[in-house]
Amino acid sequence: MADYAKTAAGVLAGVGGEDNVTSLVHCATRLRFVLKDESKADAATVKAVPGVITVAQAGGQYQVVIGNDVPEVFAEIGKISRVGGGQDSAPAEGPKGNLFNRFISMISAIFTPALWTLAGTGLLKAFLSAAATFGWIDATSSTYVVLYALSDAFINFLPMVLSITAARYFKANEWTSLAIAGALVYPTIVAANGAPGLTFFGIPFTMVSYVSSVIPIIIIVWLQSHAEKLLYAKLPGAIRRFVTPMIVVLIAVPLVFVVIGPISDLLSRGVGGAVSWVWDVAPWAGGAIMGGLWQVFVIFGLHWGLVPVFQVEFQTTGQILLLGPVFAAVLAQAGAVAGVWVRARNKNLKSLAAPATLSGFLAGITEPAIYGINLPLKRPFAFGVAGGALGGAIIALGGVFSKAFVVPSGLAITALLGNGNMVMLGLGLLVAIVLPFALVVIVGFKEPADDAAPAAVPVAANDVTVLAPVDGTVIALNEVADAAFADGALGQGVAIQPRSGAVYAPFAGTVVAAFPTGHAFGLRHADGTEVLIHIGLDTVKLGGAHFSVKVAAGQQVAAGDLLVEFDGDAIEKAGYDLTTPVIVTNPDLYPAIADAASGPIAHGEPLFTAVSVDSVAATK
Repeated sequence: MADYAKTAAGVLAGVGGEDNVTSLVHCATRLRFVLKDESKADAATVKAVPGVITVAQAGGQYQVVIGNDVPEVFAEIGKISRVGGGQDSAPAEGPKGNLFNRFISMISAIFTPALWTLAGTGLLKAFLSAAATFGWIDATSSTYVVLYALSDAFINFLPMVLSITAARYFKANEWTSLAIAGALVYPTIVAANGAPGLTFFGIPFTMVSYVSSVIPIIIIVWLQSHAEKLLYAKLPGAIRRFVTPMIVVLIAVPLVFVVIGPISDLLSRGVGGAVSWVWDVAPWAGGAIMGGLWQVFVIFGLHWGLVPVFQVEFQTTGQILLLGPVFAAVLAQAGAVAGVWVRARNKNLKSLAAPATLSGFLAGITEPAIYGINLPLKRPFAFGVAGGALGGAIIALGGVFSKAFVVPSGLAITALLGNGNMVMLGLGLLVAIVLPFALVVIVGFKEPADDAAPAAVPVAANDVTVLAPVDGTVIALNEVADAAFADGALGQGVAIQPRSGAVYAPFAGTVVAAFPTGHAFGLRHADGTEVLIHIGLDTVKLGGAHFSVKVAAGQQVAAGDLLVEFDGDAIEKAGYDLTTPVIVTNPDLYPAIADAASGPIAHGEPLFTAVSVDSVAATK
């Protein structure tokens, strides 16, 4: 069973600690950090954390790819820090990056919280549409009406959803944003769509549809955030809390109807028309580009820039032509990793390929396949790109489209059924899957020489002596009153019951994690040993009280350098156990400990030896 707490702690330490994080959100498979200083993040350390697939830096974000378990890891980070626990998803400070990176970051932050619900209800709508097409349900029945309403409501009222996420990003009052969005999809406003002779205090305007729209609400909430800052600064404190939203709504809604809405509608129609034009003139080219490059976009996190384009196309045309070839891109990488599963002789490689294949085919989550197998092996990824491009071209030639936004996967194919040429859809998907699978099986790839994963961490060569970081009494780890430490889930080591209030570096190396709460430190030896010193149990809840941190993440220390001072009496009076586990956290390099001390010990005396994999292998 995955240890989400261990993954969360390791990732947070690897990116430079809580103090280096400006903001954190997550998408379907990634933790998306905005860091104050990316040079403080150690990609090698993060990649070595159990549960992490890889690291990508793109779109102004430091992206840690986790896979399907990313919500659980995100939640654990919120438990051990003030990062990611709140609703805020906008960077308050830190590097802005270029305009394109800022745009990608904005789109990611605004759409991420709604993505799974949008995809889930879209998939339900796709299943319902397929059921009606094949006559499995009567489209005139009340059952169908109810099912259609619950599957269509979320995307129908998308402006209200985005008003909340956009308000959190732009630091606006989300309830005022919701009031603005509610006006855009109010029944009488929806009914006025296209009506002639509309005016607002004599100003003529054209009412356009805001149902399922994206652009108007994002723009107006951005303007709202600036207006609120101005009004709060100018209005008297006695009235500004209720006068500000009144003024903002009074100005914002007509501004959308008269100016922003018609302009964004024109732009949306331009985007929809451009997509339709490409599909009319050279659909194979559009399909090949989407099918071939989609997974490349995913690697760099740039696919987020296309999410609003999908929605704009749907709003203006009622269909998403761009989405069909993406199915080919996703299933092609799944086909490639399936080929690895069949062809590989390396047992570890096979064990990685099996779940990656299922994840890709069933859920459309291809990061484990791409980062863990296809990309490191090179040929499978290239074959997958080729299969996606050819399959995408065929699907586009068939005019296949979706009537709902879904995450492309085997289960979501129902979104495409009955929409376009189904023979071309079947042929395109078959080519996308079979071509890379066959190429991988026939042409092959260069397997790792040993029984290690393609991106295995280099093997350490030396055992490392870990010195006692604190004066006290050594006890066995299984005596610690915390199951995560006692059963060795977090790593092998021992624990010390302190008799003084100072913790020192157990060897010369780098501080990779220095929690501002002072309760835990991670250090890495030059030979690769990584050690966690956790002062007390659950002491993170003290929020830094009674601790005085002396070092920072990234700092070089010598053996015996002071890391932190703490008031042990005050901590125990607050009801906390001061038992301090000292554990090795990278068992892939140091799978065992030896010569563990027992009984009384002074800081600087040998505590145990971290035994390297070379030494373990030599004894077998």
